[in-house]
Amino acid sequence: MRRGAEVAAPLTTALLGMIVALGWLADAVAGAGPWWRLLLFAGGVLGLGLGAAALLRAWLGARRWLAQRATVLPAAVAAAVAALALWLASGPAFHAQVENLRALVGGRAETERLTLAHQVYAAYRRADLGALARVLERARVYEPTVHEAAAAYGVDAEVLMGVGAAESAFYPRDSADGGRGLFQITAPPAEAVADVRRRLGVELDALNQRHNAFLAAATLRRYLDEMHGDPFLGLLAYNIGPRNGGLRAIMEQYGARDFATIQPYLNTLPRDYPIRVLSAALAYRLWRTEGRLPRYEDGWNALHIQSVGVPGLTLARG
Repeated sequence: MRRGAEVAAPLTTALLGMIVALGWLADAVAGAGPWWRLLLFAGGVLGLGLGAAALLRAWLGARRWLAQRATVLPAAVAAAVAALALWLASGPAFHAQVENLRALVGGRAETERLTLAHQVYAAYRRADLGALARVLERARVYEPTVHEAAAAYGVDAEVLMGVGAAESAFYPRDSADGGRGLFQITAPPAEAVADVRRRLGVELDALNQRHNAFLAAATLRRYLDEMHGDPFLGLLAYNIGPRNGGLRAIMEQYGARDFATIQPYLNTLPRDYPIRVLSAALAYRLWRTEGRLPRYEDGWNALHIQSVGVPGLTLARG
């Protein structure tokens, strides 16, 4: 066990340290020209390798010195250092370096994901947090039903709560445009209606909020599948519905491949809908896990909220 600890603990420390170093390096060279960025990053990686070799040699020397005094000391010191590294890795500074590294290795797709995530953070920052808190308080009575419906159709419950907040502010009603209930159901796909009817074993009533939530979850599941799991496109398709042949037809018409490239072609269609939904879902995640809605611009809240992540894009922590 001591030998295992002596191997596992330094490896854990080294891995976390390498993530931080590479993330910092990726951020440090980001402003350079393409060739300089390549050369600087390659040189930095070479330097990290040499530094890691030097640290390993220093650890082996320190281990011999520690073992001469007590056989358990090397394992104890290694475990203590690893515990400190894990504690530091739980903070927002480590998360920022992880995001830098993800952007580096993820290429264009990761860059687009981060760009859209920051649109969600910006929407949260601009939101009236007092009004959002009142919406979430109203949501308490519907929360179990929404989670039940989300689980039944394998959709993210936090995202579905965000849909409810964006659609009705959790004040179920009939609207002038034909929307009904919590999720303002108007023209759900026939397949979704049939599936919910089979699952619940009843005729559906749009003003029954359990029926309404299940129908919303089934509809969102259908559009997410159609958009290969992309949360932005899935939500956009959910909101557009069958108009103009649906989002898939619009994308094919203009050769768009993702949320970023479809936006210029939406004309009067609600291109900001996914941002509004995910901003509300982020507020719900914060409210549920922390019992409050922190102001984005106060202190270190921006980094903290980014470490919490956007529902649908990142898993909840804890």
